[in-house]
Amino acid sequence: MALRQSNMDGMMADMQFRPDLDTASDIPLYRQLGDYVQRLIAGGDLRPGDRLPPTRELAGQIGLNRTTVSAAYEWLESEGLIQGAVGRGSFVLGNSLRPPGAAREIDWSRSLTPSMFPSSGSPASNVIDFSSSRPSEQLFPLEEFRECCAEVLSHPRLQSLLQLGSPLGHAPLRAWLLARSRQQNVAGDDDDILITNGCQQAVDILRRALTQPGTRVAIEEPVYPGLRNLFLDAGAELIGVPVGDEGMDLIALRKALDAGAKVVVVTPSFQNPTGATIPAAARAALIAMTRSSGAVVIENDIYSDLVYAGGNLPRLKSLDRNVILLGSFSKIAFPGIRVGWIVAPKPVIARAAELKQLTDLHTDQLSQAFLLHFAESGRLARHESIVIAAGREKLRAVESACEKHLGMCRYSVPDGGMNMWIDLPAGMDAVALRGLARQAGVDYLPGRYFSVSRSLDGGLRLSFAGLTPADIRRGIAILGGVIDNAATSREDASRPTLAFV
Repeated sequence: MALRQSNMDGMMADMQFRPDLDTASDIPLYRQLGDYVQRLIAGGDLRPGDRLPPTRELAGQIGLNRTTVSAAYEWLESEGLIQGAVGRGSFVLGNSLRPPGAAREIDWSRSLTPSMFPSSGSPASNVIDFSSSRPSEQLFPLEEFRECCAEVLSHPRLQSLLQLGSPLGHAPLRAWLLARSRQQNVAGDDDDILITNGCQQAVDILRRALTQPGTRVAIEEPVYPGLRNLFLDAGAELIGVPVGDEGMDLIALRKALDAGAKVVVVTPSFQNPTGATIPAAARAALIAMTRSSGAVVIENDIYSDLVYAGGNLPRLKSLDRNVILLGSFSKIAFPGIRVGWIVAPKPVIARAAELKQLTDLHTDQLSQAFLLHFAESGRLARHESIVIAAGREKLRAVESACEKHLGMCRYSVPDGGMNMWIDLPAGMDAVALRGLARQAGVDYLPGRYFSVSRSLDGGLRLSFAGLTPADIRRGIAILGGVIDNAATSREDASRPTLAFV
């Protein structure tokens, strides 16, 4: 292939792409095109800084639907090979060439252990972003929090908060959380509590305490990728248990337990990414199953306070004291202050504290003192009521917008939490659609990022808690239009359409 020099914008103006695409292959066309561009980058035909042709131009050049090209670019960006810039195009990343005589640099791709985890791509800018599961920072009570921090900082024993403390966490916060857990019938006399640097560290500690390479772990599918990736990194053998409208499929769970699952990780309330909640009777059945099999249950309880409709359900740990419960302030208060916790039988907490101490010696006592004072002063309860009221309004916006604009899709609107799952029309690919959605002004996460063992390319997650009701309605309307346009493109049988490959 004859190539010429890049122009001022890095655009390879005279280059002709000639991928050898096989429409009969089981490999989707967007992946075939993405692999072709990857080979051009690896071979030096495309160099760092080169700008790829616009999707419409390349689609016309090689005879593909524009959707296919958009999805190929989306995949290349998720693999860290290119970077899209709004209004400027997509550029090749990396540094594959070294000038003659230059000092030899470390090849980090060979020196670092390989990653097994797909990237979700760079956050889209100037779009309505449904891709991030987080609370709205517009609701943060900044003045009240400033007052709270000032009161803590004026305490005469401030120096003790700035010293190394127990790996178990700030003792007054542990006492407050444990007392609250006992009032909620979650913790018993045989339980203890460990404060962690967010819920993610709690899962990391527990996977090291409970699993070894080859340990079979049953987790929900689809599932939050941060949880899945931790157990994969530990060498665990994951068994994906399908999640439906009423949470984890108990028949599939029974099969997983019969297959030797020793640990079960479940989010009973407003599961991420589906938003599903396990009903009370199914919770009791789940506990009966795990008790009879002797499996350890880790209950991820970080969303249960975000109830916008319906009532509260019993936590699994209130049904079985052997359950290990995870909690966090991140969803109801401030995700930037990394405070989570584990409530579990005392032997579990003792081992978890040992493992935690290997990682960070102790947790951030000052942040924990801030949050404790925020709670004890009544500010947390006031903030929580505001968050719940706002969440209820956002849920109404989600429901009305989905009814109006997503008639071709299958979905179930949750009663709380931050997320919901959308199943696209049969055969449609959420990865392929994402590129067009971003161009139209909306973003989401495709189902592939939440997969354990099944292909979930026909689904996507919408995270709505961080958006205003107006943006929710407008974003879902845009997404509905993109889906409708992609569905209409099926009628053009003269060209392959990636969204339905």
